[in-house]
Formats: sequence, structure tokens, C-alpha cells
Amino acid sequence: MIKKYKSDAIDWKIVWNLKNILQIILGTGLAVLAMKGFMIPNRFIDGGITGISILLHEIFHINISFLMIILNLPFIYLGYKRIGKTFAVQTTIAVILLFAGLLLIDINPITSDKLLIATFGGILIGTGVGLVIRGGGVIDGAEVVAVFTKRKTGFSNSEIIMLFNTIIFAVAAFQFGIETAMYSIITYFTATKATDYVVDGIEEFTAMNIISSQQEEIKNFLVNELGKGITVYKGERGYLPGSFDIKTDCEIIVTIVTRLEIKQIQDALMKIDPKAFLYIQSIKDATGGILKEKSHAK
Repeated sequence: MIKKYKSDAIDWKIVWNLKNILQIILGTGLAVLAMKGFMIPNRFIDGGITGISILLHEIFHINISFLMIILNLPFIYLGYKRIGKTFAVQTTIAVILLFAGLLLIDINPITSDKLLIATFGGILIGTGVGLVIRGGGVIDGAEVVAVFTKRKTGFSNSEIIMLFNTIIFAVAAFQFGIETAMYSIITYFTATKATDYVVDGIEEFTAMNIISSQQEEIKNFLVNELGKGITVYKGERGYLPGSFDIKTDCEIIVTIVTRLEIKQIQDALMKIDPKAFLYIQSIKDATGGILKEKSHAK
């Protein structure tokens, strides 16, 4: 059960960690710039609570800063119940900063070009959301909704969020017109990609799985030349069409690298064993062990 793993105490060292606070402040600042400088003046919406807030602001003329904080309150509570107190505190800090920024800061529309609004509005708000996530909180409750409803509905997080946002964009199309809704979808898509990039980073970790007859040479190369940590699984190779009964023992070498290192390692492996079998898997996160070489002061 999810509750089993959630934190039951507030870790104030994490909450007040300078790096986390700076990321939350910068993230909410970029979100304010995106919303007031690009999206709100042109009725462009994002997904989630941001999109709902802009819709309600345009339809009922309610101050958007109050909408953002009121609509996020239930999701702060859900985050507290399902994820932990530390997450809820950091999310509360982020939402309050967003509320203050939207209420107190005036920004004139930066451009009237619809494509620029959709693109840069999406980049800015996506980067802002990503920085807040890296700081330990969120400024939009959609992700928390997905986590909370996943077990009850059987749908994946992405399917729940997609359904949630489809309804928002359908209402936007009815209220503001098809063209604005389509540009809003571009905004949302751009924001999603920007968030993924900021959260995962340019050094997103990747698992490389290698099967080769030159296994000792490859292990030596990875560990002694590149300084990588490796894990070796014992397996069998063979079972080919037409020779199903032929099999041999083998070692499956696994190492975790960043995507910037993939090409370098692939080229080196092909020199060691051109017939080596290599497959690559993206992974969301990796901790512990030797993930990459670190420079140490001597």
C-alpha cells in the first residue's frame, strides 16, 4: 500500500534546504511570468489546475491568484495523506509563493504572436513546474490526483491526467474557440516536455545491458577505464530459430550511464566485440553505487 511508504514526520532539513528553497522560488517565478506575461492575457491554458484556474478566471472573472490557491488546497491535503508531510509543506510553500506572485506582480503581455505565446509560455511554465518538483513540491494538483485515483480506477497516471486535460481543453474549445484550444494544446505539450527535461535533466540515467563473448575485456573496460560500476547476471544464450536446443551459459553485464555517454560506450564496445548484443533501457532514477565518475579535490 502507498501509505506504508509515506513519511509520517516533517523533515525540516529537507524543507529548508537552501537548494530546494531556491528551486521552488525560481520555479514559481517562472510560472508567474508564463501565466501573466504569455498565457492569461491571450486566454491560453495549460493542463491541470492551472488550466482550470485560467478557464474559471475568464468565465467568471475571479482573481486567478485566489483560484490557484483554493483549487490546490484539496490536493495539498491529498498529498499529505498519500505522499507525506514534508511534501505537503513544500507544496504549500510553492503554492503560497505562486499566489503572492500572481497577486502582487504586474507583467505586461510580452508578445501577441500566438505561436510564440504557446511555445515560450509552455517552456516557461514547464520549466517552473519542473524546478518546483526538483525542490520537493508541486504547484499543480493534477499529479496528486493521478496518484490518488490510480488504485481506485485501474488507470495509469498518464491515462488519468490525459482524461483530466481532455475535459479541460474541450471546455476551452467551447468557450474560447477551436483555434485557441489548439494553441493551448501546443502550450501543454511544450510545458510537459520542458518539465520532463528539467526533472530528468540532461544526465538522465540509462541502463545498458551487454551480452558478449568478450565479457572479461568489456568488464575491464567499463570498470577500470571508465570507472563505472557494473552488475553481472548469469544467463543463457541461444534458443535461436532452427537451433532451439543449442544454448550456452553467458554473463549479462549491466551498467548505469547517462545518455551523454551512450555513444562513446557503444563505439568502444563495437571495437571490442562487433557481435556483442546490446540493449538500452531508460530509467527514471538511480541512487547509490557508482553512477558516474566524480572529480575529487586532491
